[in-house]
Amino acid sequence: MPTPPDTVFAVDAVLFDSDGVLVDSEPSVVRAWTALARRYGLDPDGVLAVVHGRRAADTIKELLPADVVAEATAYINRIELDDASRTAAIPGAGPLLRSMPAGRWAVVTSGVRPLAVARLRAAGLPLPDVVVTSEDIARGKPAPDAYLRAAERLGVEPGRALVVEDSGSGIQAGRAAGVAAVLGVGERAAAYRPDAVVPDLTAVWWSGSAGSGGSAGSAGSAGSARSAGAIVVAGACRG
Repeated sequence: MPTPPDTVFAVDAVLFDSDGVLVDSEPSVVRAWTALARRYGLDPDGVLAVVHGRRAADTIKELLPADVVAEATAYINRIELDDASRTAAIPGAGPLLRSMPAGRWAVVTSGVRPLAVARLRAAGLPLPDVVVTSEDIARGKPAPDAYLRAAERLGVEPGRALVVEDSGSGIQAGRAAGVAAVLGVGERAAAYRPDAVVPDLTAVWWSGSAGSGGSAGSAGSAGSARSAGAIVVAGACRG
């Protein structure tokens, strides 16, 4: 079978989700939310089915009575932060981020800032100039607010940015923000039809140029677009 052609996203900036995209926090998420479920008499499997890609406070508001939301939110934030040192990087995340020019990328996460920073540092990943977290926005994913805020802080139009996501809520948020394209990471992402899907970031890299003749955000064969920069994906599965 022939090797699929490289996919090129010609964009001015890349907006990365963190958990499941840059860092493998899944074991920590399972431990923390299972503990919360047991503490408040909830079904752990049911809780884990709805937490991915969303702000903890938003999830807890749906699961628990109003009079315990603040307490439960503080609890989950505390135990996730206590567990952050065990976070590992998603394969390929380090080389990709270190190749990104300053001011051309951001981290956009549903987590609180202390947790987001702690997980990135534990995974040995660099921090960008722009990190948008749950405290920075009025509405969490799947609303577009976080991605719109990140694009604004980078000084780029949303339509000139690529979102890299693993969750349904995050992919919906990127689409709602009007970004050029969404690159999905992992099996969970594939169900939500991003423009392309990769298992991790080992086959993804930043290129300072991208051929000639295409338009911003186009996904096609390598050499089909020209831009100040591009994300290239080797043999990506198209969404």
